[in-house]
Amino acid sequence: MLCAVSVAAGVSVASVGTSIADTGSSGSSGSVEIYLPVPSPAGMQALTAAMTQVGRPYKWGGTGPWAWDCSGLVQWAFSTAGIRLPRTSQQQARVGHAIPLSALAPGDIIIFYRDASHVGIYAGFGQVFNAYGPNGVPIGFTPLNHWSHIKTIRRFG
Repeated sequence: MLCAVSVAAGVSVASVGTSIADTGSSGSSGSVEIYLPVPSPAGMQALTAAMTQVGRPYKWGGTGPWAWDCSGLVQWAFSTAGIRLPRTSQQQARVGHAIPLSALAPGDIIIFYRDASHVGIYAGFGQVFNAYGPNGVPIGFTPLNHWSHIKTIRRFG
C-alpha cells in the first residue's frame, strides 16, 4: 500500500489512507496526493535485505554478491521484495513515486547529486544505507547530511 492520501479541493481529510471524493459543489475537479512519512512494506523488506550486506566492499559496477556499487545494491535489495528496478541510479531516479523530503520514511530511496550519480536507502534516524567508494570501502550507514544535494526521493510498493 502506498501511503498517500488523495484530497479533493475543498474537502477535509477524514482518515489516513483513504481516497476522498469531491461530492460537493465547489466546482473543483482536481485532487492532490499527500504523502505521509510511513514506510512501505516493500521498502522495509528491501532495507532489511540491504543491511545483510553491511561490511561488504564497494566496487564500481558491482552487482553482488561479494561487492556492490550503490545502484547494484539498491536494485538487488528491492528485487528481494518483488520490485524490479533499473540498473543505474539515473534510471532509478525516474521510477516509483516521488516523495517530498517532509514525507521521507525508512525504505525510501534517495538519489543524490544533480547528475543522479548516487543512490541509497533511507534507514531512519538521519541515516542512509548505501555503497560508495573508492573501491574497497565497506558499505554501511552514512548520515543523510553527508550529501550536499538530494535530487529526488522515490517510494515503491
